[in-house]
Amino acid sequence: MNNMVDIISTSSIQAESDVFGDPSSPKKIHLNPWDLTCIAVETNRKGLLFDNPINIEHQIQHLKQSLSSTLAFFPPLAGRLVILQHDEDNTVSSHILCNNTGALFVHAVVSDNTCVSDILHSNYVPPFLHSFFPLSGVKNYEGTSYPLLAVQITELVDGIFIGISMNHLVGDGKSLWHFINLWAEISQGCDVVSKLPSLERWFLHPNCCPIRFPFNEEHRMENSEDCTNYQRIFHFTKEKISKIKSKANAEASTDKISSLQALLTHLWRTVIRNQQLDPEKECNYGLVIDVRRRVVPPLPDNYFGNALTVGVIGMKAGELLLEGGLGKGALEMHKMIASYSDEKLKSRYESWVGPPSMFESGGVSNMLGTSSSPRFNVYGNDFGWGKPLAVRSGNSMNGITTLFSGAEEGSIDLIVCLPYEVLEAIGNDPHFMDPFSI
Repeated sequence: MNNMVDIISTSSIQAESDVFGDPSSPKKIHLNPWDLTCIAVETNRKGLLFDNPINIEHQIQHLKQSLSSTLAFFPPLAGRLVILQHDEDNTVSSHILCNNTGALFVHAVVSDNTCVSDILHSNYVPPFLHSFFPLSGVKNYEGTSYPLLAVQITELVDGIFIGISMNHLVGDGKSLWHFINLWAEISQGCDVVSKLPSLERWFLHPNCCPIRFPFNEEHRMENSEDCTNYQRIFHFTKEKISKIKSKANAEASTDKISSLQALLTHLWRTVIRNQQLDPEKECNYGLVIDVRRRVVPPLPDNYFGNALTVGVIGMKAGELLLEGGLGKGALEMHKMIASYSDEKLKSRYESWVGPPSMFESGGVSNMLGTSSSPRFNVYGNDFGWGKPLAVRSGNSMNGITTLFSGAEEGSIDLIVCLPYEVLEAIGNDPHFMDPFSI
């Protein structure tokens, strides 16, 4: 089933304020290696499911107005990407031009009888959900001709879905949810928003920007998200996560392993077990690490941009599946994350250009990884008619698990993208969903 939507209207939303300064000389935001790593992958797409507002037409108009007000605090989101070619050394440089060209706003309605329950009560992310997100399939480097932010309000039979696509060159997941949180506050009529964004980009050597780097047709063509795999949702309660954490720490004779490290290692082991891999096969796990508090001096918590690196650990499949493998794998994960010191981060940053290391969308056959974070405030986003019923991702990459906080406090939802038969095996694996009952 591949439901489609009917587009009712599209419009461009500009910031209502004069924060952009002189329109003949708009502000430029140069991009650093943390940003440019994302240039070849698709836009970051996240969405929220709601019950129907009482007056949908009024609320859509209100959302347009509040979006305009919110963009005044986020000038990059109303701007456009610029990529400059430097023929003398066959490199490019890139910046965001804060020219208030505007964000895209789409109003759509489902063309069939799709209901809230079709999304909320499905173990899998329905294939039709991709049509609820604007700019689906657009790569970040295409922000030269596409908006850097697009919003789609899709009416269901008994609810609405707000799909948001943000160019990943503008900011990471923390920045995306910062924007959504403020938009919800402004939509509710808050006179003073809780946390304004810090828009100044961080550079190790400020005098060396803009950064020049090689970027050619090969980079542009090789990255596309895998739409052949499925996304299944696994929900873990606070109590179950606590038990997994306790077991991991006991096995490793430590108290340093976090809840998330234990849970992700539990997932890693389950995937390996159900893929029936050779015990000698090297398996990798990639973790996105927020570097805001790791560089010295630290970046502000409200830093709006990309402040991420990816750390990878590798273990043989047999090591992870042995008795005590949960603790061993989780401890290795903890050590790898702790190793990302200021010195290591700056060294990696410094060496990025030669040659640049860029994220790829296709996934790697022997690697699992994560995106997003359960620390982001997703269920607090009330735009004026109630809190969301669910949160979903519009991105699907083989082997990638998207992390969200669950609806109840302390719980975590894992949205895992793998072949259908692997996801079915995981869902039927009693060791995974209830690891202490047998």
